[in-house]
Amino acid sequence: MSYFIIDEDRSSKYVWDISGAHKWGLPGIHSCPACKATWGTDTRAYPSVDLTPVTHLANFEEPRAEPVEEYERMCSLVRPLLPPGALLQPGAAFGPFVGKAQGRFGPLVALFSWLLLVQREALEKLQAEGMLGLKGCRTELRFRQRNSPELLELELPPVGRLHPDCLPPDRKPPCPRCGRRGITLPEDMLLDAATLPSHLDLFRLEDFSTVIVCTERFVEACRRLNLDGVTFQSLPTA
Repeated sequence: MSYFIIDEDRSSKYVWDISGAHKWGLPGIHSCPACKATWGTDTRAYPSVDLTPVTHLANFEEPRAEPVEEYERMCSLVRPLLPPGALLQPGAAFGPFVGKAQGRFGPLVALFSWLLLVQREALEKLQAEGMLGLKGCRTELRFRQRNSPELLELELPPVGRLHPDCLPPDRKPPCPRCGRRGITLPEDMLLDAATLPSHLDLFRLEDFSTVIVCTERFVEACRRLNLDGVTFQSLPTA
């Protein structure tokens, strides 16, 4: 099986603008007691997760950094609501993507390298082709135009890792308390074949959550169905 990275098509005929954020999120960590880092990222998102049952919901609405103990306490409130296989990290996002949108959109829309939207009709076509693990979640986008599309966010489980051969040989292990790895995404990526899923045609990497990966089957289906708006770059495996 061959694999590809998905990203925005900057030469696309579609011109659009989207601004917004997910409805809820975990705080980042302020000065981890183990590694001393202050960090957080919303590149791992679970748009299907509804946090309304959580007490003190307002605590999940304001992006900020908190001591690691508070972050861990908030994680414990969220975990029972997560889908199978979900992994948390400081800044992880939940609920629908809320914001404003305008322009002409393709069937697939890479808002960021780590956030992939799809028009409902395109998703239904891909599912009819037998693509595995595609889960479209509603967004709350306000369009500044008539005849606006229905854009769904694809929920991307964190699965698969880069092969150690493409990572710095002197890298340190992840922080035992906050999980921070402190490694820059390598220019020449190499997937670790032993960690890749057989039950998904679309996923994000577990160790680099900004990277969305799809199978050759997914690429072929998109080309066969003329579903454009993104680019596919081949990723080698070892």
